[in-house]
Amino acid sequence: MDNVVISFTGYPSDGLRATRGTYDSYGLNFLSSGFRGCYGFCDLVDLLFQAAIIALILLLSNFLGIAFQRRRVWPSVRSSQRNRLPLYRPVLSSLLSPKLELTTACSLFDGRRAKIRPYVQTSDLFATTAYKTRLNASVDCVRFLLRQGLAFRAHDESDTSRNQGNFLQLLHFLAEHNNEINNVVLKNAPENLKLTVPEIQKDITRAISISITDFIKKEIGENYFSLLVDEARDISSKDQMAIVVRLINEEGQVVERFLGIIHVPDTMARSLKKSIEELLSTYDLSISKLCGHGYDGASNMSGEFNGLKALFLTENKAAHYIHCFSHQLQLALVYVAKNHVQITLLFSVFSNMMNIVGVSCKRRDQLRDKQREKTLMELHNGELVTGQGLNQEITLKRAGDTRWGSHYESIIRLITMFSSVIDILEVVVEDDISSEQKGEAFALLGTMQSFEFLFCLLLMNDILGITAELSQALQRKEHDIVNAISLVRICKNRLQVMRDNK
Repeated sequence: MDNVVISFTGYPSDGLRATRGTYDSYGLNFLSSGFRGCYGFCDLVDLLFQAAIIALILLLSNFLGIAFQRRRVWPSVRSSQRNRLPLYRPVLSSLLSPKLELTTACSLFDGRRAKIRPYVQTSDLFATTAYKTRLNASVDCVRFLLRQGLAFRAHDESDTSRNQGNFLQLLHFLAEHNNEINNVVLKNAPENLKLTVPEIQKDITRAISISITDFIKKEIGENYFSLLVDEARDISSKDQMAIVVRLINEEGQVVERFLGIIHVPDTMARSLKKSIEELLSTYDLSISKLCGHGYDGASNMSGEFNGLKALFLTENKAAHYIHCFSHQLQLALVYVAKNHVQITLLFSVFSNMMNIVGVSCKRRDQLRDKQREKTLMELHNGELVTGQGLNQEITLKRAGDTRWGSHYESIIRLITMFSSVIDILEVVVEDDISSEQKGEAFALLGTMQSFEFLFCLLLMNDILGITAELSQALQRKEHDIVNAISLVRICKNRLQVMRDNK
C-alpha cells in the first residue's frame, strides 16, 4: 500500500503542528524529517495514558466476563445493566483469553456433574446387575447341557420356530419360572448383548473346560499318576483315543479323571505317544511322574520292542505296564469258545435267530405279545414272584462282537423267552411268504430244540455268570492290583468246583 503523507510541526507552546513528514499505512514508522524533540515526550505521555486505559478495560472485562459466564452475580445486577450486558458480550468474549474460557467452562461442568453423577452411577449399577444375571443364566444352561451330554442347537432357532434347540428352550424355561431372569434375557435384553449366539455358547464351554482342567491340575499337583488308554472308532469311522488319569488324592482315595479324547491319524505307537504327550503338556504333567500305564494287549500298545509300552519304559523305567485284567478275561473266553465247535455253533444259531425274529418289527411285536401272555399266566399260577422292578417287558438282544459281557445278557434273555421264540419260529414256518425264511426257521427249530444246543446254552449261562461278576468287579475304580488278583483266584476256584461237581 502507498504511504500516507502527514505533516507535523512541534512547538513547546502549542504542542504539535503540521509539518512535512510521513507515516506508513500501518502508522508504525515515522518518516518525517521535521521531527522535533518535544514530540518524543508528548508521544510517551500519550502512550502511557493509552496503556492505562487498556489495562483498566481488561480488568473490568475480566470481572464482568466471569460474572456473566458463571451467572452467579446475575440477580444482583440491575435491570438497566442487564440490558447493556449483551452489548458487551462480543467485546468481553474477544478480550477473554482461551485459558480463562476453559477454566470457566470446567467450573460450570463440575457444578453440573455433581448433580448428574448419582443418576449415572445408578444406571451403571443396574446395567452391571442385569449383565451378571443374563450371563449366569446362560452359564447355567450350558452346564446343564454339558452334564447331560445334550446338543445345544437346532435346525431352526428363529423366533417363529416351535423348537429353538435345547439351549434356547432351556433359557425360555428359566425365564418363565424366574421373573428376575425374565426381565433381562431374550426379548428384554439389548439386541447386541443377548449372550445366546453360538459363539457365546462356545466361549462358555471353553471357559468351563479350562476350569475343569485347572481343577485337575490342582488335584494332581506333584503327585504320581498312572494312565489308562484305549482306542475306539466313532460313528464317522475315525480312530479316537481316550485318556484317563488315575491317582490318589489328598484324602487318600483312588480317583480317575477323564483328560480327553484325541483323534489319531494312525495307530502307530510313536504317533500315539506323541498325541499323549501333547495332551499331558496341556495339564502340565510330565512323563517322569508316570508310575503306571494300562491298555489292551494289541501289538501297537503292548509290544515288547516297538509298542507304546516299550516307548514309555525307555523314558521312565518306573512306569510299570499292566494289561487290563478285564480284557485278559475276555481274551481267555474268546480263545476257549473258538476251540469248541459246540460253543461256536451256539452263538452262530443265536445270530441267525436274531436275523429272523429280531429284525422284523411285526415279529418283534408278536414275540412281545407272546411273552406278555406267558408272564400273565405264570403270575396267575403263582410261578413268578411279583415286586418292584420284577417281570419287566424285555426283548431279544444281539450279542456284541468284542464284549463278552453282552453275550451273557443275550443268553439270559433267550432262556427267559425261549418258549415264546419257539412259538414265533413255528408261526414263520407256517405263515411266512418267503420260502427261504421258512427253511431257515425250520432249521433253527430243529437245532434249538436239540439236547446239545440246550446243554451248551445252560453251560455258557453258568460260566459267563461267574466271569461276568469278575469282569464287572475288575472295572471298578476302587479296586487295586491286590484285590484284582484275589478276585481272579476266587473265579478260578468257582470254575474248578463247577468242573469237578458237574
